[in-house]
Amino acid sequence: MSEVQNISKLVGTSLNVNAHLHTPYSFSAFDTLTDALDRAKKEDVSVVGINDFYSMDGYLDWNLECFLRRLYPLFNIEFISLQKEDMAAGVRVNDPNNPGRTYLSGKGLAYPIILTEPFAGELAEVREESNAHVEKMCGKLNELLASAGADFRLNFAAIKKELTKGSIRERHLAKALRMEAYKRYKGKEEVADFFEALFGGKKLQADADNHAAVENEIRGNLLKAGGAAFVPENPKAFLPLDNVCKIILAAGGIPTYPFLADDAKGGFTDFEQDVAKAAEVLKQRGIYSVEFITTRNSTEALERYATYLHEQGFVVTFGSEHNTPAMEPVKLSVRGGKPLSPALVEIGYAGACVVASHQQAVLNRRQGYLDARGNADIAHRDEYIKDGNEIIKKAVAPNKYMPPPKS
Repeated sequence: MSEVQNISKLVGTSLNVNAHLHTPYSFSAFDTLTDALDRAKKEDVSVVGINDFYSMDGYLDWNLECFLRRLYPLFNIEFISLQKEDMAAGVRVNDPNNPGRTYLSGKGLAYPIILTEPFAGELAEVREESNAHVEKMCGKLNELLASAGADFRLNFAAIKKELTKGSIRERHLAKALRMEAYKRYKGKEEVADFFEALFGGKKLQADADNHAAVENEIRGNLLKAGGAAFVPENPKAFLPLDNVCKIILAAGGIPTYPFLADDAKGGFTDFEQDVAKAAEVLKQRGIYSVEFITTRNSTEALERYATYLHEQGFVVTFGSEHNTPAMEPVKLSVRGGKPLSPALVEIGYAGACVVASHQQAVLNRRQGYLDARGNADIAHRDEYIKDGNEIIKKAVAPNKYMPPPKS
């Protein structure tokens, strides 16, 4: 019996999971954290993971609001790191446009939060650097608005206060610019003319009523590389991957590599095109957990990669991100909106069970799935799956008394 076939023997019925959701504590399609959870409940998603950039600020609300809805909360975080060796070699890892740049998540962090110095300081510093970078882009946008003859400017402090929970991303600038333009220009033609001037003569492709598409065009035309308001990021904004892993471990979490896998044209990055080689390198780097944003991928590629990695002992989880303006279902699907196959549902739930078991062990001051050095207890992964399944199903079962959550 394969490892995947064994999952149902360990857990019985697999529940729906979304282990990677951004909230307004970074940038999110959701206006409120509770909106994400209400949608999860309505769509029969039982396990939900908060996964904001550089932030654990939403954990208290996530914990309480999941408890009130009988959802099981996972406490995660996301970083952008830098692998200098890959950058020097021109290797694209999981950023298709920037060699060496590597996104990394931490899964199952301790809550209440345990992060101490020097790790808390490193996290605060990289977050401040990220905010400072966006502030520079805001300045460039204002210069562009002045040169285009616009009668308004963007107020960075106001954007941070009104549209964010402290962490500001370039998507917030795109949203703020779209909102300010719509206040001043009436009708689709005026809006389109304004953006055509701002885009240097390039016409707005999206319908003005499609706010998400307009914001994506603002970001793509002005804020990304080659855009008039683009500002190259300071290397200080990216910690080395080893440092990020240390922060995640210090916070009680599991370092997790997000796979891009296949794009719409069937292509893969340099690092990911050979899944066996990628798996070997990840283990060498002390990473024993992976995740996929399923809407990016075809069923064939996702099943091939996820099954192989699960069979190789990795913890495999799935999520949707929701870190763009577009609102999609919380219940996961593959590219094109097709539902996850039964095998993928089982793999994703098994991974969530390991994270839940680890998270509970750390909460109770016991060793979880990783030891103090970050080594995974792969030989006993099935035991973590069984334990996590019991923890989750007890938490989400209707009409069962549960003590209030720790805060």
